[in-house]
Amino acid sequence: MSDATPARRTAVFLLDQVLGEGRLLAECYAAGALERLEPQDRARAQRLATDTLRNLERCDKILAKYLKKAPPLHVKNALRLGAYELCAGGAAHGVVNTIVNIIARHKRHGALKGLVNAVLRKVAEHGPAEWAKLRTSRLPKWLRAPLVEAWGSDALRGIEAAHQAGAPLDVTPKAPGHGALPEGDTLPSGSIRVQDSVQVSTLPGFETGDWWVQDAAAALPARLLQAQAGEAVLDLCAAPGGKTLQLAASGADVTAVDISEKRLALLKENLTRTKLSAQVIARDALEHHGQYDAVILDAPCSATGTIRRHPDLPHAKDGSDFGALINLQTQMLAHAWSLVKPGGRMVFCTCSLLPDEGECQIEDALDMFPDMTADPAPIHALGIDSNWITEEGGLRLRPDYWADRGGMDGFYMALLRKSA
Repeated sequence: MSDATPARRTAVFLLDQVLGEGRLLAECYAAGALERLEPQDRARAQRLATDTLRNLERCDKILAKYLKKAPPLHVKNALRLGAYELCAGGAAHGVVNTIVNIIARHKRHGALKGLVNAVLRKVAEHGPAEWAKLRTSRLPKWLRAPLVEAWGSDALRGIEAAHQAGAPLDVTPKAPGHGALPEGDTLPSGSIRVQDSVQVSTLPGFETGDWWVQDAAAALPARLLQAQAGEAVLDLCAAPGGKTLQLAASGADVTAVDISEKRLALLKENLTRTKLSAQVIARDALEHHGQYDAVILDAPCSATGTIRRHPDLPHAKDGSDFGALINLQTQMLAHAWSLVKPGGRMVFCTCSLLPDEGECQIEDALDMFPDMTADPAPIHALGIDSNWITEEGGLRLRPDYWADRGGMDGFYMALLRKSA
């Protein structure tokens, strides 16, 4: 048995779950899909599954030349994985033999091992040259259509290119310029971008808590809020906690609320590691009450801005739950606004590329609340392009922005001030 067999078998299982059962990879990991693997195999299985999903259209284009009809999904996913590895430079002998053995041992599909062998050998011979000529993999039509309507075809091609490229590692320093920090490029917004693939826990400053992992775009809402020492600040929907850490590092008196106790456990671990403090509460955001100088609401959303990190999302989902999410955001925004003291402020944000979950929410809120105004002025201090400021006074970020630096997650955020 090849050393790569456990990782490849698990990667095929993950593809089956996403493409056959509509499950997100995070759900599979939480259910124990990787538990029996050694750490090295675990990382390899995750990488193989996510890279195959990023390149799914290209894999299918390559395979279509050698398949007269579609095989069962499990077999097709094994072929997709093999095609990706072969076209990405994997050793033909190891890849083909392992994938063939995986299918050969399958109770229902073992008889198709000959087909798998024949197809992958053809892919090994011709695939790499064909791969280089193929266009960037496109998003599924259900998501592509609204994004073309929102941003146009040219912008979407840039977004899709960013999705296929994946995401580098960004970290947020606890105290910029101080402590042990990993080597990397300092972005205009202050985040540090580590370009090489690394084991996070081995980087300088991790054990001493001098920084935490956080996409450059996700680090901007807390900076936009400008929390001050001694202020009472609420972080709603706080997990996994990057914004809570930023707020705590400012010296504010922070309360972090999230409905998921499991996700809050990671937040608590990071508070301990970074030697920062916050009151952490497991509670539905709509049931939390109090009065605060400042509030961040990172509302539940479609997460379409994070596809470069989570390429499973457009294949596991179909957009049918977006209407319910948008309604929930509206409820949460209204509730969060009731928690802001007169004269206080709030940042509303979502990691979405859909205007209905960003710009439209704030346009509606400004009409609904006479004591609410959007303040775009502090956005100029974030180190970003002022052209990204929107008409209603928010900030729109997209994966194709900073393309020459490695892109960023898609985000929307707005700073809202309450009259005294």
